[in-house]
Amino acid sequence: MSPDGKSLLNIIVLGFGFMLMFTAFQTCGNVEQTVIKSYNSSEFHGSGYTSMAIIYGVFSASNLIAPSVVAVIGPQLSMFFSGLLYSGYIAMFIHPFTWSFYTASVLVGVAAAVLWTAQGNVLAINSKDSTIGRNSGIFWALLQFSLFFGNIYIYFAWHGKVHIADKDRQTVFITLTVISLIGSFLFFLIQRPEPEAPPSDASESLLPPENSEGSSTSALQLSITKEMLLLSLSIGYTGLELTFYSGVYGTSIGAMTQFGQDAKGLIGLSGIFIGIGEILGGGVFGMMNKCNRFGRNPVVLLGLFTHFLAFFLIFLNIANNAPCAPEEGTDLQGFIMPSVEVALFCSFLLGLGDSCFNTQLLSIIGFMYREDSAPAFAVFKFVQSITAAVAFFYSNFLLLHWQLLIMVFVGFVGTIAFFAAEWIVVARSRTISVCS
Repeated sequence: MSPDGKSLLNIIVLGFGFMLMFTAFQTCGNVEQTVIKSYNSSEFHGSGYTSMAIIYGVFSASNLIAPSVVAVIGPQLSMFFSGLLYSGYIAMFIHPFTWSFYTASVLVGVAAAVLWTAQGNVLAINSKDSTIGRNSGIFWALLQFSLFFGNIYIYFAWHGKVHIADKDRQTVFITLTVISLIGSFLFFLIQRPEPEAPPSDASESLLPPENSEGSSTSALQLSITKEMLLLSLSIGYTGLELTFYSGVYGTSIGAMTQFGQDAKGLIGLSGIFIGIGEILGGGVFGMMNKCNRFGRNPVVLLGLFTHFLAFFLIFLNIANNAPCAPEEGTDLQGFIMPSVEVALFCSFLLGLGDSCFNTQLLSIIGFMYREDSAPAFAVFKFVQSITAAVAFFYSNFLLLHWQLLIMVFVGFVGTIAFFAAEWIVVARSRTISVCS
């Protein structure tokens, strides 16, 4: 197999591994607040939003040490052991206790930092400047199939159910745990890419040898460069909308009593439409790699437009108190008669917009920091996880309209900042071309 073919195969295997892991984990995150509300036990007093806030808070702090961990044990083992901790978090829901719930949340936060830093490294070292856009799109589309498959299962398993019984919960989470474990073992199929030039020091690791202390230092240094500071505003926005589409919106749909007895099943259906939007965006703007002709800015602008349209329709269609409603739901409504069709169309728009932002962020960071991929992607996940943690925290008490307003403001500022970073990259590339 040619070196390019081997690298492409590595990206596909990476994508399938993440697809299986996050079929389990994203489905878990999408339904856990609903599951917790239905769980009748005097021994458990937990909140899905609080758990996610802990995960992303620990995730952000752990990104400071994640490059060193990846450098020491290599990206394959980093992703495998992280996958085991993800599987443990999911398995905890088979019979949850408060202490195990929050302990697992902390451990997954650490695992997430290592997992995504290793993923960014594997993506970068298996890509060239000419293939980073394509590879980012392939990985992103495969990853987002996780929303499609996991939520199809939830929709059919919970169709017509008002209350989630213990047996239903246990069946779902045993299945998700097994799927996550299979994804973790797939990472061992990733091969070491062929070097572009003969290496001075042979190594069996996928990650080029580097000093672990230097990795942590370079992550801090990268975080204060002009380009990364600009991109951090865009990255921060993806953290806010990640929280919204992966937890808050599904919970809000499930709380709308006007959607009838199948409102709980609509949580899964909403996730399916988010996944369709994510896959479509990853395919069009990544695998087809058409965005390189016109630059990344038009794709990000399309992402902002689709999100603003979704936010406006959600504002009209979903009750203001839906994110914080009790298990029995809310009888309030928005400014129009609640419509399942509009709710699912908004799910599609949320997924499409998210893929626009994330494929272009992966592309520009992989292009700019190919030689420093581990610390660069650590900074990316550090910023994203901080804003996601903040959003999950305020989702416990902030009404829907305030959450939408925050995302509109941060999304607008983040888009302008991305434009500025892209213009800097383009200008620098032209200068290099002229000088060479």
